[in-house]
Formats: sequence, structure tokens, C-alpha cells
Amino acid sequence: MARKPLMKKPKAARPAQRPTKRQGIRRRWMLNSISVVLLVVVIAVTAFTLAMSGYYYSTMGSSLENQAQTATNIIISTSTSQSMFTTTARNYVSTATERDRLEFQLLSSSGRVLLSSSNLTAGTVPGTGDITEAITSKKTSSVWTGSDPSTGEHIMAVSSPMLHNGTLVGVLRIVTSLSAVDSLIVLIAGLSILVGLFIVVLVYVSNLYFIRSILDPVANVTETAKRIAAGSYGVQMEKKFDDEIGDLTDAINDMSMKINQSEKVKSDFISSVSHELRTPLTAINGWAETILNGEVQDPQDARKGMGIIVSEARRLTNMVEELLEFSRIEDGRFTLSMEPLDIKAELEDAVYTYKEFFRRKGLTLEYDECEEELPILEGDPQRLRQVFCNLLDNADKHGGSGKRVDVSIRPEGDMVLIAIRDYGPGIPEEELPHVKYKFYKGSSKARGSGIGLAVCEEIVTRHNGTLTMANAEGGGCVATIALPLGT
Repeated sequence: MARKPLMKKPKAARPAQRPTKRQGIRRRWMLNSISVVLLVVVIAVTAFTLAMSGYYYSTMGSSLENQAQTATNIIISTSTSQSMFTTTARNYVSTATERDRLEFQLLSSSGRVLLSSSNLTAGTVPGTGDITEAITSKKTSSVWTGSDPSTGEHIMAVSSPMLHNGTLVGVLRIVTSLSAVDSLIVLIAGLSILVGLFIVVLVYVSNLYFIRSILDPVANVTETAKRIAAGSYGVQMEKKFDDEIGDLTDAINDMSMKINQSEKVKSDFISSVSHELRTPLTAINGWAETILNGEVQDPQDARKGMGIIVSEARRLTNMVEELLEFSRIEDGRFTLSMEPLDIKAELEDAVYTYKEFFRRKGLTLEYDECEEELPILEGDPQRLRQVFCNLLDNADKHGGSGKRVDVSIRPEGDMVLIAIRDYGPGIPEEELPHVKYKFYKGSSKARGSGIGLAVCEEIVTRHNGTLTMANAEGGGCVATIALPLGT
């Protein structure tokens, strides 16, 4: 049984490559700009050519009309009888000084050519509109333009009637060829088209240069943005233009640097949090396993171990709470429960809470109580207490070496100022503008996530207040909270 030959499966046609955006922009730009310029050039060339032809035709027409009227007046003024009209007219036509460029014709009252200065049209009946108009109206006709009935040549003609006592005795017709004028108009049109084409080419070349000066930097920006998206954070572009492209370059460079800084801060935060979580977890696991295995026989040691477990667990809880607070702020779920409150009483509760805690650590907490009664203000007592405790905790962690913390509250105008000062080493001047940024810890070696001050800033700001961090005179750091009264 014969086998059928195998049919080769045709290869699928490759899809046509789509033009890149860069090519598409260039094509659209050139098409739009050249189309507009070409349309303007066509309109300008057409209008100029029509204007020039109208100018030449109207000038020649006016000259013919004047010459015909003048010649008719001369013939009429030198003829005293009807019989002399023909003789005078024949003499004028035969001796006209401009016979080299004009044809003078003497026509009968019926429109037949009796005499022609060129001897080409004698005996013919042109029957053109200018002759008919002159015979009918007995006035010099309008300029007639068209083809000569006998020769087909493009001509311009004017007819002027000759009257004797109101009777039409003949017509004087002046004809001129338009060949030279038409050639001149064609030349003007050709030169205009060449100038127009030169303008189009010039616009095309200038547009090519312009679009290249735009697209090349944009392509560079696109490539840089792709590199940033791929993970090359911090990459910078060279700024070549001090214009909108330069502004875009600055914006991309600034974005790249900020993303790089953000990534660095995130990495530092992850490293810091991992370390902060590992330390208390190690202590908790170590003491829990020691107590569970019965390795601690002394009840005092067991009590000390349990105290460490509780302390470290509380520190872990505080860190998790800070992270949750920050997460709520980032997600927009952070809210305040506003109610009338006594800001002085809230601050005093926080001071008394920390006073004994500080005393056990060897720190002195001095509270400068305000004798003046402060107005009730609207606020979230729990959140404000959180701010006070966080700042007191920072004073302990970063300024505990000064062994003293001062707290004061006082009114100033329509604001109440709360200051918490430590006597530690203070904050390096170059780090002061950044200490309230999220995850920022600077050169501090103290434990913490670096988001406490960012949360405090958010809480105070939502109370229409301000939080200021500065170095105090004589050493140490001072945190100042300003809240509006009577809100």
C-alpha cells in the first residue's frame, strides 16, 4: 500500500514587530508637524500665486482700458463728420506706436474686423464679450480675458465704441497676448513652490533635531527608571539640559536617592528589629529553660529569673505595639478618640508612673509643676499619655547617663508647652533634622525600633500641635510639645 507523502506543516508567520514608543512618538510628531506646515505652505503658495496673477492681470486691464478710452477720444476729437471717423480710425490703427506688443482693431458697428494692425484678423467676427458689451452699452467694455476664437491664443481685450451724434459708427478694440504674463506667473508659482519645499525640508530637519533632543533624554530616563525598578537604587543620571528635561532628570535622581535611602533604612530597621527581638527572646528562653529544668534551687534566683522574663516580655510587647501603631499610621487606620481632658493631669500621671521607675535606675525626675490652672482642651488622653511615656523612655535610653530628667508644663499665649529634658550627650547636629523620621536611629546605640518619635510626631500633629527635638544649653536633649488651648 503506497504511503502518502507527508505534508510539511507551514511555519507560523512571525508577528510583525510593533514599533517602539520612541518610533511611534517620532512618527506622530513628524506627521502632525509636517502635515500642518505643508498645508500652510500650499495655502501660502496658492494665495501668493493668485495675488500675483491678479495684480498683473488687473494692471494690464487698467492699462488697456485707459489706452482704449484715450485712443477713442483722440479719434472722436479729430473727426468732424461721420465719414472722417473711418479715415481717422484707419490712420490711428495703421500708425499706432505700440503695434509691436498690442493689436489695434477697427470694427464695424456689427462687430466685423475692418482693419487690424497685425493684418491677422481682418474680415473675421471675433464675437467676444467685450465687443458685444461695447456695441450694446455704447460704453467702453470691461476687460475680457479668454482664448482668441481664430488663433486659440490666451488674450486680453478691451473694446471702446466710437459715436457720432449718438450713432455708433464703429468700435476700436485693443488686444494683447497674455503668453508672457502667463509664463511669468508660472515662473513665480514655480519659485514659490521651491521656496515652500525648502521651508518644508527646513522644518523637517529642525523637527528631526528637536525630537531627537527630546526623545534621547526621555529614552535615557526610561532606561534609568527600568534600572531603578530592577533594583539599582541610587543610580544617577547626568543632567545635560536646564529645562523641563533637566527638571525630570533631577526628579528621577532625587527619587532614586530617596528609594536608596529608604531601602537602606528598611534594611537597617530589619536588622535592628531582628537584634532587638533576639536579645529579649534569648533571655526569656534561657531563664525559662533554666527554671523548667530545675537548675535554679535558690528561690531568690528563681524570682530574679521570673522578673527578667516579665521585663523582657514587656519590652517585646512595647516593641510590637510600636510596630502596630506605625502600621496603622501607614495604612490610614490610625484614629483618635477626642474628648475634653486636663492636659496637666495627664502629664502628672505619666511623671508619677516613671518617677519610681527612674529612681530604681538611679535617675532623678524633676517635675516643674505649673501653678496656673490650664483650660480644658480636646484630645485623646490615651494617645497623649503614649507620647509622654515614649519621650520619658527616650530620655532614659539616650540621656540616662546624665542621671537627671526635667519635665515642665506652662502656658504660652494660646498654646501649652510641655518640655522633657535629659542631661545626656545630646543629639549630633547633623542628625537633628532626621530624628523624627521612621526607622531612623542615627549613631545611637540604644535599643529600640526607631519609630517611636515618628508615632509621637503623628499623634501631636493630629492634635494640631508640634513636636520639636533640640539640644539644650549646657548639654542634653530637650523635647518640646506645643498643643493649642481651647480647641
